[in-house]
Amino acid sequence: MKNTLKLAVVGVVMIAGSLAANAQKIAHINLDSLISIMPESKTAQQNVQAYAKQLEGQVTAMQTELQTKYAEFQDKSKDLAEVVRASKEKELNDLNTRIQEFQQQAQTDYQKKTAELSKPVYEKAKKAIEAVAKENGYRYALDTSSGLVLYNEPADDIIGLVIKKLGITALATPLTPIAPKK
Repeated sequence: MKNTLKLAVVGVVMIAGSLAANAQKIAHINLDSLISIMPESKTAQQNVQAYAKQLEGQVTAMQTELQTKYAEFQDKSKDLAEVVRASKEKELNDLNTRIQEFQQQAQTDYQKKTAELSKPVYEKAKKAIEAVAKENGYRYALDTSSGLVLYNEPADDIIGLVIKKLGITALATPLTPIAPKK
């Protein structure tokens, strides 16, 4: 009986020691907060905004042209022959259709440009997170900005280490941890 009890205690101690040895370190970071303070992110955002203004300017010019032609048509439509009036109406409808198609294509191009310019920023952040996680022995680093983490210890937030790794020194606003969504 004593031997069985000793054997059971030794077994429990060995299992507990094995579990402790295999414990995996898990870190968390708010990726959105990190991305928002990266200088590359601000540059990419400025470039996207400039591109959007360029597209808006083209749409505005096309709409102005349509309004001008429509006003001319309204003024002269009573004096035009039926064939000419129908031709002008078709021309106005075609121009309106081209404007709508351009707006749809501009929206698609805007989304592509946004993705194109933000991809290098996310890749740089990801590489820095991977480096910090490896350097500090973390097996996993979770993104708390997605709201998928139900609980985390503030001590395991690696955003400070990643900011240091990226060489970011001046913050416009101090970062405050964002509580996970419940």
